[in-house]
Amino acid sequence: MAALTSTTTKRHLRDIVVIGASSGGVTALLALVRTLPADFPAPVFIVQHVAPDSPSILPQLLSSVSALPARHPQHGETVAPGVIYVAPPDHHLLLEGNQVLVARGPKENRFRPSIDALFRSAAYTFGPRVIGVVLTGYLDDGTSGLWSVQRMGGLTIVQDPRDAEQPAMPSNALEFVAPDHLVPLAELGGLLVRLTTERAPAKPRLPAAQLDLLQIELTIAKQGGGFELGIIDKGLLTPFTCPDCHGALTQLIEGKLIRYRCHTGHAYTVSSLLSEVTASVESLLYQSMRGLEETKMLLDHLGQHFANARQPEVAALFFRKAAESGQQARIVHHSILQQEALSGDLQFQKKKLPPPAA
Repeated sequence: MAALTSTTTKRHLRDIVVIGASSGGVTALLALVRTLPADFPAPVFIVQHVAPDSPSILPQLLSSVSALPARHPQHGETVAPGVIYVAPPDHHLLLEGNQVLVARGPKENRFRPSIDALFRSAAYTFGPRVIGVVLTGYLDDGTSGLWSVQRMGGLTIVQDPRDAEQPAMPSNALEFVAPDHLVPLAELGGLLVRLTTERAPAKPRLPAAQLDLLQIELTIAKQGGGFELGIIDKGLLTPFTCPDCHGALTQLIEGKLIRYRCHTGHAYTVSSLLSEVTASVESLLYQSMRGLEETKMLLDHLGQHFANARQPEVAALFFRKAAESGQQARIVHHSILQQEALSGDLQFQKKKLPPPAA
């Protein structure tokens, strides 16, 4: 197969397809690739969120039902049309020039591989030739990357949330990106076949500062080192800290979308940052409850010791303090039960989506 090139000196087809999926994504991807013909002219790059510590058999599953070959790419592999490239576990899948990069840069939205990282790299490298697709999943990985695809002149597609197994990821994308196409999964394969026959428009002119930030974020995804690359100076430095490494967070604005990056490179949307912070609060509350319960056990043990030693006044003091610690532990336990996991998805949980059209 002929290798693709990222040159912009001549008009190209829309021949780069990038797809992001999370919860429910394996089923959706299997249904999609069944509909792609053997002569599909574009490479397909997929980020499906998977556990970082287990092997992925997604390429084998996709190959078993698709006319196209699917595989985990090697770092530096030349991009070829008609191949499905799947991000390996715990590695970002990126595009640079006409090569696929497999890198262990900092996590984004708690994920590696990150949908946003793939989409940004494709948008920066191939511009209007890119077709970005957001499928089923939780939270909002993919929203920022889809915004970048659109800003760089590419086409954007979002699965209809009413058709998705998990509607949050498509719903979040729709909140911040007006997609070129909003479709149910059953129509997506035919749409991609048609779109890949279209000529891509000229690359839009963007402010140098935006291109510089995009390049910095791609470098961070490859190798980290946000501080040395100057990410702190590219946004508003906040008083918040990274839930992962406790580094300072810089606020970045993309249209209506607010994101955060720490100086080591971890990135969060509002949804993922809220989710991480509330999870941290719950963990701290459990640690507090454990400490109070251990204190109660120790005080009860000492009280029993002094009771056996016929020192009732001292024993009563320890038993009283043990009861107080037990009461404090119950208060903390009640706080844990009342603690609500917060994320940007709360607004979508309150919306009642109508059933999908028959």
